[in-house]
Amino acid sequence: MSLKQLTVFVENKKGALVDITDILAKNNVNMRALSIADTQDFGILRLIVNDNETATKALRDAGYLLKMTDVVGVKIGDQPGKLSTALSVLDKADINMEYLYAFMSRTEKHAYVVLRVADNALAEKALEAAGFHMISDADVNKL
Repeated sequence: MSLKQLTVFVENKKGALVDITDILAKNNVNMRALSIADTQDFGILRLIVNDNETATKALRDAGYLLKMTDVVGVKIGDQPGKLSTALSVLDKADINMEYLYAFMSRTEKHAYVVLRVADNALAEKALEAAGFHMISDADVNKL
């Protein structure tokens, strides 16, 4: 049930992010979550979008280097300690996490957390066993 994440390599220069977001907007792609990390020369933009196929084609046609990555999406209550509880589940299951980022739902009292782990199926199984609800691309598209 993993989510599809687009990872786009972005030159670290003025206007580069605007160019990407303009391309997505012109192709009617809605960004649901994003994270960007930068180095001196380039950035790594991670996106959860409503239409992976259109976004991938539009960005590749514009010359961007990108890849699609399967990540875990988990619904976490919007209360102190809930993220720590989820991370403890992964830790106890000996699942290493490479990175995470979160985004809030518009109407419900919870957040969605995107996790990059070594074994998505194992992470999902451990989190579900602890009472967490996984989210899919279809769930994200409903937001």
